[in-house]
Amino acid sequence: MCPPARSTPCRGVRWGEERGTAATVCPFAVRPVENRHGEALKELHAYVFSFPLFVMRRLIAWVLALLLGLAAYIFLTQPQEAGVKLPSLPPLTGPPQTGQPSPSPESSVPHWDDALLRQSVDAQPITIAALRARKYPGSALSVIRTLSPGAGYSRQVVSYQSEGLKIHALLTVPSGTPPPGGWPAIVFNHGYIPPAEYRTTERYVAYQDAFARAGFVTLKSDYRGHGDSEGEARGGYNDPGYTVDVLNAAASLKKDARVNRQRLGVWGHSMGGQLSLRAMLVDPELKAASLWAGVVASYDVLATDWAPPGGEKRQLDDLNRRYLRLLSPNASLADLRGRPLQLHQGTGDKEVPYSFQVDLANDLRAAGQPFTAYKYEGDNHNLSGNLGLALRRSVQFFKDTL
Repeated sequence: MCPPARSTPCRGVRWGEERGTAATVCPFAVRPVENRHGEALKELHAYVFSFPLFVMRRLIAWVLALLLGLAAYIFLTQPQEAGVKLPSLPPLTGPPQTGQPSPSPESSVPHWDDALLRQSVDAQPITIAALRARKYPGSALSVIRTLSPGAGYSRQVVSYQSEGLKIHALLTVPSGTPPPGGWPAIVFNHGYIPPAEYRTTERYVAYQDAFARAGFVTLKSDYRGHGDSEGEARGGYNDPGYTVDVLNAAASLKKDARVNRQRLGVWGHSMGGQLSLRAMLVDPELKAASLWAGVVASYDVLATDWAPPGGEKRQLDDLNRRYLRLLSPNASLADLRGRPLQLHQGTGDKEVPYSFQVDLANDLRAAGQPFTAYKYEGDNHNLSGNLGLALRRSVQFFKDTL
């Protein structure tokens, strides 16, 4: 098997000794890896200095004001993975209550009761309720090109439809005759890779190889705006688009005669872990999920604990903490209804905090949902030192649950 090509932040893997530890609940951590505001400021400076000198003072004052605004924006939207921001917070003032006197200056922020807060949350398209209200018809998988086969399986670049967009994906199918009912299948959800750098046939090759040789069909979606896929890449946490693409990928697999639609699971790494968790909560036909170094803490935890190296921890008031908690997939974990999750995390992960996995494990335990969590001492975001062991555990997990 060939390890995936290197990329940032999901850099591919190096094969190493398998140093796995006993199964235990673990935590996690991701950090921002790029800042696009710098490029915007460069363009702004070039624009300003192209004007005649007599307007420079006015423009410089405008630039300083804009810089202050950008600084405030960066603070309010941290922490964020490259190219993405967390969902917006609700306004701190609510609609006036009928029949109530005007508030005094000391009490200008009204109380948000649970019903009002829920109304604000439900208006967001990223919520589980909003995603459940959508349709995910998928489409037949169309072959774009056939690649050289793997050891005991075929490989093809295919496309499918998602909200009218043509999304590319890498499909692997075991060789030979499918078992009665069809092959079990896994929807593979990759982590953050700069969309312009993403290539369908690169990264996660070793992962799909392990599952294909074990008798699973796998489909790794590009997501919209990545590589040759249509659409705009708008991130995985504040926009529903990638989740919609994952759910339409699952629907497309269900239409394939080689696949047993009753034996469908999801696998996700990093950002793909968040997408996989959300997909499980939307589609009850997804039977199980394996999440590697996933961004899976509740949104209120992401907002306070996912800061750049050396950055100050953000503080949230009670209103915003409640709002982000309700907005998070973690608020709906009871809807797994007994479908199991498997969690993997290295304690040396410098991209996604190890504590995030512990947070999800605690939330799952509180919701009474089954899970198994593995802790890999000192390993990194890609579990490079334990890749073979983690893959074997994931393959066996899906054999047991699908």
